[in-house]
Amino acid sequence: MIDDLDRAILRVVQGNAALSAGAVGRAVGLSQPAAWRRLRRLREAGILKGRELALDLEKLGFGVTVFLGIKLATKGRVSLEDFERAVTAIPEVRRVEHVLGRYDYRLRVTARDLADFERVLRRRIMALPGVGEVESNVLLSEERLPGPL
Repeated sequence: MIDDLDRAILRVVQGNAALSAGAVGRAVGLSQPAAWRRLRRLREAGILKGRELALDLEKLGFGVTVFLGIKLATKGRVSLEDFERAVTAIPEVRRVEHVLGRYDYRLRVTARDLADFERVLRRRIMALPGVGEVESNVLLSEERLPGPL
């Protein structure tokens, strides 16, 4: 179980996962060794996973992000694993989420522009095994609001 000090550490590393144990310790009032031990325990418990690098996709030439809702047409005829394997092989698909509700999957797709997105949609995504209904939502803006711990 985590305590209030662990929660404080999580708030600090949520803002910058690359901070050293010494910097984390200074932020929460711990020594470097004590912060390092707590960080190691949080990683071993699976609470802290990896270190995420955030790329500015727009500066890299990917100016369009689209969320797709995908409903499989033939559940049972196409295995979920086959669909997931095929969709994760598409480089423009940045995230695949298996969800409950109207759609079976939610995808986050990046493209250079709308014409590029249309090419990805028609030639890659619509050609996937079992794809039925598809709904697109173009991202207009995005704010990251860290949740409370």
